[in-house]
Formats: sequence, C-alpha cells, structure tokens
Amino acid sequence: MASFKYKIRDKHGRPSTGTIEGESREAVASHFRTMGYTPTLIEEARASLKKYNPFERFFHRVNIEELIVFTRQLMTLQRAGVPILTSLDSIREQSPNAYFKKVIEEIGHDIEAGKGLSEAVSKFGNVFSEIYINMLRAGEAAGILDDVLDRLATLLEHEQDLSMKVKQATRYPLLVIITISIAFPLAIMFIIPKFSALFARFDTQLPLATKMLLNLNYILIHYWPLVIIGLGVLIFAFRYFINSPLGRPVWDNIKIKMPVFGQLILKISMSRFSRMTSTLSASGIPIISTLEIVKGSIGNRIIANSIDNIIEGVGEGKGMTGPMKASGLFPGIVLQMVKIGEETGKMDELLLRVSDYYDAQVSYTVKNLTVLIEPILIFIMGIMVLILALAIFMPMWNLISLFRH
Repeated sequence: MASFKYKIRDKHGRPSTGTIEGESREAVASHFRTMGYTPTLIEEARASLKKYNPFERFFHRVNIEELIVFTRQLMTLQRAGVPILTSLDSIREQSPNAYFKKVIEEIGHDIEAGKGLSEAVSKFGNVFSEIYINMLRAGEAAGILDDVLDRLATLLEHEQDLSMKVKQATRYPLLVIITISIAFPLAIMFIIPKFSALFARFDTQLPLATKMLLNLNYILIHYWPLVIIGLGVLIFAFRYFINSPLGRPVWDNIKIKMPVFGQLILKISMSRFSRMTSTLSASGIPIISTLEIVKGSIGNRIIANSIDNIIEGVGEGKGMTGPMKASGLFPGIVLQMVKIGEETGKMDELLLRVSDYYDAQVSYTVKNLTVLIEPILIFIMGIMVLILALAIFMPMWNLISLFRH
C-alpha cells in the first residue's frame, strides 16, 4: 500500500484535501468517484530524487526554455511514432542540464516499471507544474498525447513571453530606483559633510533640512552595521508578510491597484487565466478541475479567490458568467466571451481569442511604459534633489546674509 495526496470536490464544488492509503492512483480515484467526489489531483506522497544529493535540487534547476525544448522534442518524436522510452533516452542524451538528465532518467525508469508518463513526471513538482501533469494525464486518457504536448509547449512559450515582457517593463524603473538608492546615500556621506565643515566655521543656525541630513550622515558612518542589519530585517519581515496567508492577499490587492503597473499586472493575469483555461478545456479536462488548476497557477490570491467563487457557481449549476461578473475583476470582453462560450460550447476557442487580445494590450502597455512612468520617477528624483538643494544652499544664503551684516 502506498500513500497518496489528494484534492477532491463534492457535487457542490466544495474542495477537500488530505492523504489516503491505496494500491494505486487509479484505485484511489475510483474510490472517490464511487463516493460521489470528483478527484482533481492524486499523487504519490513521496520525495523525489531520493538517491541523489538533497542539495542538488537547490543548486540545479530546470528553466522554462529547457522545459519547452523537452516538450517540443517529445511531441515531435511521439508524432513520428518513436516509443516513449526511446524518445526519453534520446532527449536525455541531448540535454545540457545534468540535473534534468537525472530527472528524465528516473522518469524513464518509472515508465519501465509500468507507470504512465503523467504519473512518472508527477514526482518532480519542482520541474513540472500541476497544469503540465494534469494535461499529460488527460492526453494519455484520451490517446492524444502528442496534441497535448503541442498545446503544453505553446502554453509554456506564452508564459515565457509574458515573463520577458514583465522584465522589460520593470528594467527601466528598477535601474532608476537602484541608481537613486546608491546616489542619495553617497551624497549624504561625502558631499554634505564637506559643506558642514564650512558652516561650522561661522556662528550661524543651520536649517532643518541640513540638520536632518547631517544626523543621517552620522548614523550611516558610525552605525552602518546596524543600518545593514536593520534593512535586512525589514526586507525579511516584508517578504515573510507578503508570503503569509494574511499578507499575501493584501499585497496582491495592492499590486493590481498600483498606478500604471496595476493595469499591466491585471492584463497579464487575464491573459494567463484565459489561455490556461482554454488549453486545459481543449485537452478534455472538466471545467471544475480546470479552474482548480488555474487557480493555483494564476499567481495572484485576489484573482484566485474570485476563481474559487466561480468554481462554487459552476458546482451549483449557475455557470461561470455570474460569479465572474460579481467579482468585479473580469472586464466586459472576458465576460462576454465566456457567456458566448457557455452558450455555444466553444469556450476554449473564445478564451484563446481573449488571451490574444490581452497579449496585444500587454505589448502596447510595455512599449509605452516609459512614457507612463517617467512623471513618477521625475517626481521622486525631484524630491530628493530638492532635499539636497535645501540642505546645501539654505545655509549658504544664511552665510551671505551674515557677511552683509
């Protein structure tokens, strides 16, 4: 008997998770279906790559480009009628990633032992996502593994494209913020003290801005280890908060409401939701299971909570459109396409068009992001320059007034 992790939903769409003992994944799934539940995930509860160095997974990872190449190669070989084990051996020999070679090798060993491809890859959750595993499972069940691999490769390429657009969008503002973060402390540490030495020769009252920067200079020079430790603690506390059950929804809500970037994040999330739902539906995965998988892959807790409400609505027979509209997050074009898709049974085709629409919107926003964000960056730089100018020039004006008298 083996131990299996499971996620199931009852006839009303209510979720439940846990661990159960069973002979096989199929036996556990059959057990839940007999009881009236719909299994959305069943995987063997055991560690991956036990026979390898446990630190290897930390230092050696499989990036999305390598996964795309693997998926495309496997799809091509399957369409050519090459046996799965021969395909995996050929791909493993060509892979430049030593860790990925070992992953593919163990997948091959599991298939030799009688497991299916989806069950073999499910051991490696750090390499293959839940979407990847479930689509393989659906492809094996329907006998269309090559078509599913083609859809998976396209989906991964889409995710890579979105990731590159996000990096492109954040590169310029990050560079400006990093430059300011370095230049401002350096000005405080090396420029302000030189002026303070000049002002100290004369009996004149220093302005508040100058006193503040001189005090900050004293702290940076004499207590810099404590400053570094304090910044480290703040960063750690912030990261802990935004990854906690309480802080993650707060942070995700702030992200989608941020000026300029909020709309970009929302458009990316809508594109991801539409394409993932379309791809999973086209692969024959039931709509509740599809939404459950997408919810865990969308990357935003606020949108995930809205998908939870959609799942409940579908489980109660209300359809998707009503709960989506009630959330207030999904724009009119998405609602309209989903409604038409429910009426015509062409949900996957229409959602794919929605994703293409949002991809175009994301590209347009990224191209114009510099124009949109420049006023904010100029304002921040202006405030910092103003503080430095006041701290330096106001005492000089006081000195000029002193000399005149």
